[in-house]
Amino acid sequence: MIERKDKSLSISGLTIGQVATEAGATVETLRYYEKFGLLEAPERTSSNYRFYPVQTVSVVRFIKNAQELGFPLKDIKQLLNLHQSPVGDTADVKALGQALLTEIDYRIASLQAMRVSLNKLVEQCPGQGPKECCPILGALASEQPIKSTEQ
Repeated sequence: MIERKDKSLSISGLTIGQVATEAGATVETLRYYEKFGLLEAPERTSSNYRFYPVQTVSVVRFIKNAQELGFPLKDIKQLLNLHQSPVGDTADVKALGQALLTEIDYRIASLQAMRVSLNKLVEQCPGQGPKECCPILGALASEQPIKSTEQ
């Protein structure tokens, strides 16, 4: 932690680089979080350096953990507000989690359908000879859209 005396203003906290290092993020990521409203704008010195409160490291870790689970930033903002609120219950948290699970299930089903379709094309492709015999290229060049078999 750095403590600076800046023209009669005492600012203590962590620099953006220190927060980034401690939280396992990049400086650019922290600036983006700040722009998006996930991090409060820190105090600045007269030379415009940012000084973040020590607890910012925990907030950044919270954000990164939520991202790791697949939550979009708009939901992370809500989760962060719910987490930091002195009152409330878990109904909204559960609803956000359930909505994400539904989205993940949809994505998994879509990926599985894509895999089935691509697997059929790969199995049909001889892997040698003229490109006109390749069903993969034929499907990609077709005027008909490729439809995954299970969608």
